[in-house]
Amino acid sequence: MLVLRGADVVDANGIREADVAVEGGQIVSVGDVPAADEEIDVSGKFVAPGLIDAHVHMMMDGRPDVISVVSENETMLAYRAAANLRSALESGVTAVRDLGAPTSLAIDARDAVDEGIIDGPRVVACGENVVMTGGHGHWFGREADGRAEVKKAVREQLKRGADVIKCMATGGVLTEGAITGAPELDEGELTTLVEAASAKRVPTAAHAHGADGIKNAVRAGISSVEHGTFMDREAAELMAERGTYWVPTVKASHGILTEGVEAGIPEYVVEKGEEAADSMADAFEYALDAGVKIAMGTDAGTPFNFHADIPEELELMVEYGLTPEDALEAATVNAADLLGFSDVGSIEEGYRADIVVLDADPREDVTAWQSPTHVVSHGNIVR
Repeated sequence: MLVLRGADVVDANGIREADVAVEGGQIVSVGDVPAADEEIDVSGKFVAPGLIDAHVHMMMDGRPDVISVVSENETMLAYRAAANLRSALESGVTAVRDLGAPTSLAIDARDAVDEGIIDGPRVVACGENVVMTGGHGHWFGREADGRAEVKKAVREQLKRGADVIKCMATGGVLTEGAITGAPELDEGELTTLVEAASAKRVPTAAHAHGADGIKNAVRAGISSVEHGTFMDREAAELMAERGTYWVPTVKASHGILTEGVEAGIPEYVVEKGEEAADSMADAFEYALDAGVKIAMGTDAGTPFNFHADIPEELELMVEYGLTPEDALEAATVNAADLLGFSDVGSIEEGYRADIVVLDADPREDVTAWQSPTHVVSHGNIVR
């Protein structure tokens, strides 16, 4: 048994003083705990749930021109994925949802983590994105047109063991020629995608920047909208009504705008990134006014958006209007709900022992997430 002694425990339920005991990969006690085999004195520090990132690309490494990854073979991409997962874990991220990688790379990485072959956060994986021919992400996705092809593409991912089905409802920033907010897969194709996934009780996610694409996705029954950059008030209200999650991925545009063309990012990416960033403040206003459910995600792996820096997303969400408490919920209980986890996101008896130790109360200082003093994953001390 491992005991974190003398902590202030903080999660979506609030804050309380307690010892936290861990055994067999689970939290077995939160309260007064007697002597244990191993103890860590965390007096004056804050014990919180590990972070959950609902949108990563583990095979991408933050390089300026991400499309260059297609020139690498799957073996090299697998090595990159393993390194990125380790970086995320050491930064305090104990679960991720990978929303697009070639063939079964992310699904295999999930299994490798589960079997203890590699170190990393718990992984939920989609396999390949379903995308219209020549659409956004076609360079690493599964192209499909029309309801029959979309249904087959979904079934291929399910056969591989996908936990979630991801699609492209609009164009995007990183694909040359794609119009960022323009609809791609239409509402009928999206409905077929949801129906095929739901037949196996598998949730769905849609990359959607533009308002029309967002509405198409929500009406089709998509579980989460990724990015949502050009969301309008009607789209936000529809999402709130249907219970659709929003995963904003603020860091995706932040890295592009911070570094720019001078750092080697293609000019078309910077131009589209600037356009997207200009609309994000409005999207947050509409979403918060409507009461849209928000889960944290970063799109980690995109230009200068490194897996080791995932905790910075909480600070960026606060800059756009969330409170630090809201950000905590988005990155823990909300993300856990979206990913289908019933045993992570809180510090409670019977929950998986995915824990971070912080120097400050993250409800008061959102940057505290960026420098954990200890990380525990499934009961094992990572740092």
